Amino acid sequence: MDSIVTGGCGYIGGHLTDSLAGSGDEVTIIDDMSTGNYRNPKSRLLKADLQISQVLDLPRGARMFHLAANPSVQDSMSNAAEHFDRDVKATHNALELARKNDAKMFVFASTSAVYGETGVIPTPETEQALPISNYALFKVLSESMVGYYSRTYGLRAVTLRLANVIGGRANHGVICDFIRKLGTNSTELEILGDGRQRKSYVYIDDVVRAFMAFGEFRPASGYDCFNIGSTDWVDVEQIAAAVEKGMGLAPRHVYPDKTSGRGWPGDVRTMLLDVRKAKEAGWEPRYGSEAALDMAVSDALAMPK
Repeated sequence: MDSIVTGGCGYIGGHLTDSLAGSGDEVTIIDDMSTGNYRNPKSRLLKADLQISQVLDLPRGARMFHLAANPSVQDSMSNAAEHFDRDVKATHNALELARKNDAKMFVFASTSAVYGETGVIPTPETEQALPISNYALFKVLSESMVGYYSRTYGLRAVTLRLANVIGGRANHGVICDFIRKLGTNSTELEILGDGRQRKSYVYIDDVVRAFMAFGEFRPASGYDCFNIGSTDWVDVEQIAAAVEKGMGLAPRHVYPDKTSGRGWPGDVRTMLLDVRKAKEAGWEPRYGSEAALDMAVSDALAMPK
């Protein structure tokens, strides 16, 4: 089977490419190599920038997994135009490639951040999207385009709204930030926000299984949306404790700004997804947030410095 992975040299895309190639798929990666540099040796790489509309040598009738994006919520608040191009414009161009090459399935990587600060916990897919960051806003716009292409052009498509993905080859996020900070100063750990932000964390293997499963899914209406996450949550203090335990340290905690409870503008303080719909479709997480956290800390500490 032919599969196309945009952002296939990045974090989630690289792990997904490994799984697809390992299952026997012929995998084509579309990546501009601006941030990700992982390359599965069994894949074919097309170095291309999806911000630019172009003709690419792609297999017809393939599955397309669209993961290319800039994942930094914080950066999206100060570089909105760049993020719009990398997220919204790139999604449009990916959809055009899928349409013109008769893709059999389009799987879009979205985010739990689209819900914003909802009062409904756990949050189902039916809850209104009320984003509080440019990153989340651009994902909402992209989701709308995916649905439009499904309705208008008959493109079979699924959106996966991901909780915080951790583990494996991750090189960004709170775990990596804490490890870097403690590597510089082992006696003090700066924690953004008040440390009580609570969120669902999902291990990379569970996320890859979701993409693999929904790459074969047939939505009844041609398009559907699913939450992908664990069924519990941890707070930032628990993450700090897990990192400190893994490093054998006991630093004091400092909080530069505890007033808002947010780590940065656009940070969602509380997030737990309702994943019952995904379970009914045949996917469920194997790991809870605490287990995912412990494994992710071990993965991060084992990475070459």
